[in-house]
Amino acid sequence: MLRKVTAIRYVAPLREGGSLPALVEADDDGLYVVKFRGAGQGMLALVAEVVAGEMARAVGLPVPEIVLVEIGDDLVTAEPDPEIQALVQGSAGLNVGLDFLPGSLMYSPAAGFHVAPDLAAAVIWLDSLVENVDRTPRNPNLLTWHDRLWLIDHGAALYRSHWGLDPSVARRPFAPVREHVLLPEAYSVSEADARLAPLLGPDVIQTVVESVPPSWMVRPSAERYASYLTARLEEPRGFVDEAERARGD
Repeated sequence: MLRKVTAIRYVAPLREGGSLPALVEADDDGLYVVKFRGAGQGMLALVAEVVAGEMARAVGLPVPEIVLVEIGDDLVTAEPDPEIQALVQGSAGLNVGLDFLPGSLMYSPAAGFHVAPDLAAAVIWLDSLVENVDRTPRNPNLLTWHDRLWLIDHGAALYRSHWGLDPSVARRPFAPVREHVLLPEAYSVSEADARLAPLLGPDVIQTVVESVPPSWMVRPSAERYASYLTARLEEPRGFVDEAERARGD
């Protein structure tokens, strides 16, 4: 289960992307990058953040700790920006926070940071599984911190949840993998599949889905998320073949 903290201070907005996340201090003395439930992407983005992030963690990929952040509607009473006031006050209740990594830098292929080929393949495999369309050269959503690569911002994953996660399309390949920022760095995605798929059995999937607050799981239901992801992991996995074709092109 995810830890729950309470926000005590709104530190600063992070004006990257359209959702206006913020740096927030919590009652455990930690700083978190908070994604708000009242943002334009809605609750499904928070569900995707938790599910995809915790699935990444389950297969050993580096993800900052994800916590549930309780926000009070009085958190920004002194904030002069009306947009921020409206967003935070409209997000009272539980929100998603990622542990803040001070001094981290956004990954850029041009910056010279070396990504191990097996790690690159593992990230591609995970993103193909959860259908994450937002790991491109334009917006890598990867940080470098203490000489490690960290995965962040999974709110665009599981995009089929906006149409109910229809089980009939769960086995489809993931064509957007061709735009993946780590594709030029990766070794065999099939080898990554052989290592990682056994780590995501039905019990693990169920545990990950159950880490999402039940009140967020209205439509699709928690059962639909679990069955959809379990179906995507059934062999043969078309998303693996699609990633290998993209890597070879």
